[in-house]
Amino acid sequence: MLEEALEHLVKGIVDHDGDVTVRTKNVRHGDVLEVRVHPEDLGRVIGRRGRTASALRTVMGALAGGEKVRVDIVDTDRAR
Repeated sequence: MLEEALEHLVKGIVDHDGDVTVRTKNVRHGDVLEVRVHPEDLGRVIGRRGRTASALRTVMGALAGGEKVRVDIVDTDRAR
C-alpha cells in the first residue's frame, strides 16, 4: 500500500510519470522505499532545500502507522 501511495504522489510531481518506479527493501531497521525518477525530474522530487522530499517522507511516515519507513530518492545518473 505504501509503494502505491508514494508512486501516486511522485507521479503528480514529475513530468515523466512513466519513468517513476518505487521499490520496497526490507532492512533490519524497517522498510526502505526507493524512488527512481527520470534524471530531469530529480530536482522536482527533491525540491528547494529538500522540502518536497521532506514532505513526502512525512506523509509516508504518517501512512505507515508507527512503523519505521525510510524514503530514498535514488540518483539514476550514478552507477547502481
